[in-house]
Amino acid sequence: MGSSSGLVDWRGRPVNTKKHGGVRASIFIHALVLLSNAANIANILNLVSYLRNEMHMDVARASTMASNFFAALQMFSIPAAFLADSYIKRFYTVLIFGPIEILGYILLAVQAHVPSLHPPPCNPVQQTTTCDSLHGSNLSLLLLGLYLIPIGDGAARACLPALGGEQFNKSDPVEQRQEASFFNWYTFAVSTGGFVGLVFVVWVENSKGWDIGFVVCALCVLLGMLIWIAGFPFYRNQLPTGSPITRILQVLVAAFKKRRVKLPENPSDLKQINHDEASAIEILHRTQGFHCLDKAAVDTGKTGAWSACSITQVEETKIILRMVPIFLSAILGYIPVPLILNFTVQQGNTMDTRLGSIHISPATLFVIPTVFQMVILVVYDRFIVPFLRRITGYVGGVTHLQRIAIGFLSATVATGIAALVEIKRKKVAEDNGLMDATSGIPISVFWLTVQFFLLGIVDVTSFVGLLEFFYSEASMGMKSIGSSIFYCILGVSAWLGSLLIQLANRVTRHSDGTGGWLDGTNLNRGKLDRFYGLLAVLELVSLFIYVFFARRYVYRNDQKVVVDEDNKVPSERGINDI
Repeated sequence: MGSSSGLVDWRGRPVNTKKHGGVRASIFIHALVLLSNAANIANILNLVSYLRNEMHMDVARASTMASNFFAALQMFSIPAAFLADSYIKRFYTVLIFGPIEILGYILLAVQAHVPSLHPPPCNPVQQTTTCDSLHGSNLSLLLLGLYLIPIGDGAARACLPALGGEQFNKSDPVEQRQEASFFNWYTFAVSTGGFVGLVFVVWVENSKGWDIGFVVCALCVLLGMLIWIAGFPFYRNQLPTGSPITRILQVLVAAFKKRRVKLPENPSDLKQINHDEASAIEILHRTQGFHCLDKAAVDTGKTGAWSACSITQVEETKIILRMVPIFLSAILGYIPVPLILNFTVQQGNTMDTRLGSIHISPATLFVIPTVFQMVILVVYDRFIVPFLRRITGYVGGVTHLQRIAIGFLSATVATGIAALVEIKRKKVAEDNGLMDATSGIPISVFWLTVQFFLLGIVDVTSFVGLLEFFYSEASMGMKSIGSSIFYCILGVSAWLGSLLIQLANRVTRHSDGTGGWLDGTNLNRGKLDRFYGLLAVLELVSLFIYVFFARRYVYRNDQKVVVDEDNKVPSERGINDI
């Protein structure tokens, strides 16, 4: 009977690898990922239309609120990850917080359904009629519903990648390849959920009403939870190992206390992990760099968690510090992505949305890159990765950081093309005397598909690469936090994008006798093309910064293919990754 060290089944017993984990267990995880993203992706991309058309918000305010919602979906994964790694199993974390997401969608459905809870429709015939924006207690209700969703979804974002990774044993050649495929199929489930959301959920919201659309979202999440719960008997579960944040703080405090202490010449004199703890957490060996932190493990006669730390605890801290430059440069690299998504929908609302005799929602255009992502992910996982694996010897075909760089390069090109398309759209509006029109500009909405395709490449490459990088590099006691670091990148990038909107407006306001680049509700009178140009420059700079740090990063885990359980292909860690 096979077993996997440190993992237990739902009864707390050591797992049997023939019954627990593997591809079978991951299918239940993918089901929840698919159905929850059907709801969330549809609303990430269509929310700005709801805020503009139903809540009567202007361009800057609607874009900022939509970006903040996107950011909150990512950032709430951090407290959930802390709980999962420290105190309760990942399964129970999702089980506890998941229903809160459903409650959020129910509140939004109630507000959309009850007329007194949202502004009355604007009357375009009566020019004197004011179009009031949502405010007061109704605005508070909207914010409550929007921010309950991230509380529940954050637990899933933090725990599901880590829970899925636990279903595979890296020391087994077959399961090592399956784990690499898991993150590709995880992203495939995200894309499939996005496809369902953009085709079905967006259609329901725009055609049948936002109240019905939000109810459908709640039902999608509920169904995903039920399917995922059914896989409970098959999961391998990592037991919580205590607060990793506390362990890191203890190392920093202990190292500061001993900053004048000399390191012993023999590394074995540093404090090692206790035998009682060795069975519960991953044992890490001393590495080069950050020697000031090694002083936390020097025996000075003082005891206590804040005075004497094990070398494993010190190395856990080093892992996080080494990933900080990648984290910061990736934040800069992702800033344009949510902004392009939000503004593209608003651009599409002003354009010719006909496909033959059918009018399509601009948000539905994201079906094109979503399908592209799904096809590329299947081709990449089944054909490209095996081919590259034979050439490079890496289990993923290329290294994580190389894959991320390809995505950031695509994002750079996407922002430049978005600026050119916006210049074209405004010129058509001006040539046809439609500068004050909010719709019906005679330029096809399909001009936006090029930037959509490039953003699809970003998801296929950077999304998967970052998720797998932070998960694989994190220590065993920080896997959920490793996954949440990736989502934290997306969240901080979205918030910085919102700040950039406000900053650009403030700097450019009244400089030439007009409003800021993105002031007002008329996109034709704004300077979105210049804002896209600013994003292109920012993305190019961030790409160079990322490459600088990625070339100097040394992987903790060898990404070479495992030959057998006891013999691995020689490591090439330390070579340039890009």
